[in-house]
Order: sequence, then C-alpha cells, then structure tokens
Amino acid sequence: MPDSTVYRKPLISGNWKMHNNHFEAIQSLQKLAYLLTKDDYSAVDVSIHPPFTDIRSVQTLIDADELRIHLGAQNCHWEEKGAFTGEVAAAFLAKLGVQYVIVGHSERREIFGETDADVSKKITTVQKLNMYPIVCVGETLEEREAGKTTEKVIGQVRAALVGRTVDQVCNMVIAYEPIWAIGTGRTATAGDAQAVIGAIRAQVQEASGEKASSAIRLQYGGSVKAANIAEIMAQPDIDGALVGGASLDPAEFARIVQYRSRLL
Repeated sequence: MPDSTVYRKPLISGNWKMHNNHFEAIQSLQKLAYLLTKDDYSAVDVSIHPPFTDIRSVQTLIDADELRIHLGAQNCHWEEKGAFTGEVAAAFLAKLGVQYVIVGHSERREIFGETDADVSKKITTVQKLNMYPIVCVGETLEEREAGKTTEKVIGQVRAALVGRTVDQVCNMVIAYEPIWAIGTGRTATAGDAQAVIGAIRAQVQEASGEKASSAIRLQYGGSVKAANIAEIMAQPDIDGALVGGASLDPAEFARIVQYRSRLL
C-alpha cells in the first residue's frame, strides 16, 4: 500500500439530485458561499452538482462573485452529439465550466440500468474534455448480507480502470457509496468504510501502480452529515465525501466542509 501520510486535498461534493430549481439553487449557493471561509477553501476542495437546468445560473453566480466552489454535474452522455433525446453531452457541460462529473451513481445503475461499460465510456469522454469524473461504486443490502461487498465493488473499480493511463487514473475520483446507506439514515461505520475504501486503493495500486494509488482521491457517500463527517474523514484512505440530502441545507453542508475544526 502507498504511504498513508501522502496528502491528497480532500474533495467534499454536494449532489443535489433532482432538487432545487434554478432560483433555489442560486439562493442555496449564496448561503453556502457566505458560510465558507478562505481557510475552508485552502483545506478542502468543494464541488456542487445541481440539476442540469440550474447549471447555467450557478455558473454565472460562481463567475460573477469569483466563488471558489467548483461546478459539477450529476451525469452525462458519452457521445458528442446525436439522436439521444433527453440526454446531455459532456461537451455541453465542459462549455459551461463544469469541472467534476458524477458517473455511475447507484441511482443511475440501479434505476436506469447503466452498466460498467456505459460508465467506462462516460469516464473516457469526461476526461477527454479535461473534466474530472467522480466514479461511483457500491453494493446493495442483499450483496452486503451475502458477503459480496468486495467482489461487487472491486469489480466495478476494475471496470473503471481498465485501459487508463497512470495520469488518467491520477485524475479520477472514486466514490464508494453503499447503496443500502443512501438516503436511509444508515451509514457504514467509519471502520467499515475504511476497509472497503482501503481495498479500492489497493486495487488501484495493483492495476495502475503506486503513483496512481497515492494521487487518486477516494470519497465515501451514504447518509453523510455533520454529525459523522469528522469520524469518516479521520480514516487514512478516505479523501472526501459525496454528500446527498445533507448538501441541500447550506448550513449543514458548510459544517460538513468544516469537519477539520472537529479533528483538531
């Protein structure tokens, strides 16, 4: 395993899912920006991922107020253009200044049937356009209870890494989000999360080498909130969090970003 003391600047990402129209998105972002300080931005990278209809409004606010919050998207299509009604091309997102794109979220995989092959194509397209993919992996409750967590998660990780150069892997984010913990109030213990995320880093080292395993950022997602973020972030292989419902409350999300104050 790589040296666990290697510093990887944490990334805290807020996934707003299908919440907040563009007026609400502007208000939420303004409140969040008011609560965060320059010290917070120095210590942690922050990205927000609003619905597609909000992205232009959010981008305008970030640019106009010179906010140090990174703009993200929740999904994309891998094709540059074409007859794909209802889809959004990654190229469109790049033109709007999007920096991080979530791919393979469990809701996309479980509800909309996205495969590992689909996710792999999205990773390729996102990186081709100089954006960073946040690649989601995770197991269902049934898979967890059957002892198949590692098999499922590492299989998804392998599929995401295959064919990538070391530099491409270094510029990926992988988010472990146990499906059974998303929006349920249940959270994997910090130790359980570390065990899985440590296995992910070991798989990255096996597939792509120590440079990649040291540089890649690994997030935890699944009912993350201010009350548990410090314990989660204290784990040696966890470099950030993919936050769902708690990111909709600017005050709660700001406390999550400011987790370091509770580790001192």
